[in-house]
Formats: sequence, structure tokens, C-alpha cells
Amino acid sequence: MLKQRINCDKTELFDPIRKKWVPKTEEEVVRQLFILFLMEEKKISASHISVEREIKVNGLSKRYDLVVYDHTGKPAMVIECKAPNIEITQEVMEQAGRYNKTLKAPIIGVTNGKVHHFFKINFETDEITLMV
Repeated sequence: MLKQRINCDKTELFDPIRKKWVPKTEEEVVRQLFILFLMEEKKISASHISVEREIKVNGLSKRYDLVVYDHTGKPAMVIECKAPNIEITQEVMEQAGRYNKTLKAPIIGVTNGKVHHFFKINFETDEITLMV
């Protein structure tokens, strides 16, 4: 269950990773529900999840949605979140892939809360496999 509040006539959600209230948008709802899934269903510690941090991609500043780190502190999964009305297209999947050129996680995913696609990457062979 997402924690919500009204603040100055605006609805906000509590982000347990950033430990702060954030404006409720459709994309933020998807991001927060996926965080809950990671923590409650997959038992991933909050300390292993990073939200909306800046990275450099081809010299440009970008912000990823979610990164899950393994027990050694290396990125294990990059997840790009979109609002439910945004179609998961090749362009959206490529966006996650561009972020991953910097992060080098073996799993990338995209979700709009309704459709989820996750891929496993073999960096030695450059093979990308759809996970089902």
C-alpha cells in the first residue's frame, strides 16, 4: 500500500528509498509500486535500491528511475518506469539500454505498470535475452 498525503492541495507519495514525500504523478505511482514489489515480494533491501540518481550518458546528465544493486554494490538491474498511458516501445527500451551502457547491470527492465519487459545481457557475447 502506498503512503499518501495531501499537502497544499497536492497529493504526495512517500518514497521509502529517498525517505521523502514526492509529488504524485502517474509515473511516480508506477515507480513506487515497483519499489514495493521489489521490497515486499522479492525481499530486496531498501539499501540495495537507488531511485532517480544522475548519471553521465555519452557526456550528458541523465536520471535513471531505479537501480538495484547486488550484495557487492554493483548494479544488478536497471528499471525504466513510465506512466501507464505510455506505450513500451523500442525507443523506451533503448533508453534503458543507454543508461545501462554506463551502469553495466546484467538485467534491464521497462514497465508502465501494465506491461513489463526484462532482458538479461551477456556483456562478453553482447547477447540480449528476453526474460519470461
